[in-house]
This record gives sequence, structure tokens and C-alpha cells, in this order.
Amino acid sequence: MFPITRVYSDSNGDSHFEDVEIPLNEAGSIGRLSEVLPATGVVFREVEPSYDWDFHTAPQKQYIILLDGEIEIETSLGQKRIFKAGDVLLVEDTTGKGHKTKNLRPIKRRSIFITLP
Repeated sequence: MFPITRVYSDSNGDSHFEDVEIPLNEAGSIGRLSEVLPATGVVFREVEPSYDWDFHTAPQKQYIILLDGEIEIETSLGQKRIFKAGDVLLVEDTTGKGHKTKNLRPIKRRSIFITLP
């Protein structure tokens, strides 16, 4: 299993975290692989050390892969989690109250967004 964290909105517009595991299948000497998942694009991103974005929704459903740094995400209900390099998020709160995101380390942070249909 490959762990990811999903950020989504409920019917009241509140954002939540959900721990999700992507199944992996044995693929011999190359390791374990998931099934092929659909995607529509890849975006490379870099933000300044001072990045601190108040409540916002995701622009589209997307995976976010953190390459370096650390962030804190806060849901609309006040739940907070810290994510670091190597963590993968599935961000689906495209409507509702959204979430907050801020850098926790004083470095430029890089990430990759994989947009979904």
C-alpha cells in the first residue's frame, strides 16, 4: 500500500483530511506498482519561504507531491497536519470553505501537481 492524504469538502462545505492507501501489486524485480491512474497534466511549482495562504479551495482535483520543505495544512474545522518532502496529497476541496497552507521552513519549497480529470 502507498499512503496518501486526501483533502476534501463535505456537503456543508467544511474541509477534512482522510488517510487513503493506494494498492500496490507485485511487479517482480522492479518492485510494486499501482494500477495506472488517469491524469490530465503535470505542473512544477516553487513558492517563496514566506508562503502563507489563507483559506482557499483547490483550483482542480490534483495530486500534490512535496519535493522539499514542510507545510502545515489547516482544514476549515481547525484540524492541522504537517507534511514534508516525499508526502503525497490528493486535494479535492474544489468547493466549500477550503483550507489554509503555510511553509514551516525558511526555504523555497518545490512541489509537483498532477492534475486529474
